[in-house]
Amino acid sequence: MNANAAAGPYVDALVFDAYGTLFDVQSVEATAGRLFPGHGAALSQLWRSKQLEYTWLQSLMLSVHQRRDDFAAITAHALDYAVEKLGLSLAASARHRLLDAYLDLAAFPDAEPALACLAPLPRIVLSNGTREMLEPLAAATGLAQHLDAILSVDAAGIYKPSPRTYQLAVDYLKVLPIRIGFVSSNGWDVAGGKAFGFTAIWVNRAGAPVEQHGPKPDAILTSLAELPEMLGKV
Repeated sequence: MNANAAAGPYVDALVFDAYGTLFDVQSVEATAGRLFPGHGAALSQLWRSKQLEYTWLQSLMLSVHQRRDDFAAITAHALDYAVEKLGLSLAASARHRLLDAYLDLAAFPDAEPALACLAPLPRIVLSNGTREMLEPLAAATGLAQHLDAILSVDAAGIYKPSPRTYQLAVDYLKVLPIRIGFVSSNGWDVAGGKAFGFTAIWVNRAGAPVEQHGPKPDAILTSLAELPEMLGKV
């Protein structure tokens, strides 16, 4: 646990990112590896990075002439790019299997125990994903029972880190941003949440450097397992 987290921020509710924070997006690597032996890791990583890039670009490009694709479509576009970039041949059946794998991600082992320990604080998800992607995933992994709501940025019509997306959580919880703990493993997302006014908690699973383009997080953890203790819930 980072020294910044030692005192523990005081929050009245918690908002969690989904992909990379609660759900392991790299768990698609196993399916990718079976379909493309020797290329599973490269495909999984490029797919994810392009997926994020497309959300940012589409948010910037929004206009009367350019609509925003939802996250399911973005995910498919990113897969198609990654496959072509790596020079792989993707049959329709294999493409379907890979996209289905994104609907069947594994939860991180620390996710359910942490969420359970954090009761009775309100705990909601705010994600780029569509509700059709997120709700079955939360149910299948057992996380749904520990969540009070799942919010999709679709309701804001733009992707994170637009302030309009974070406002969805404030509107739902009816709590001041500073009293909301925003928990994400994505450094860019934490910076966006902090810039919006949340108490920002970065779960730095990869040991990455702190992002330099925006405000720093209020706390840095290495695992969700550290979150209940930091908030005095154990």
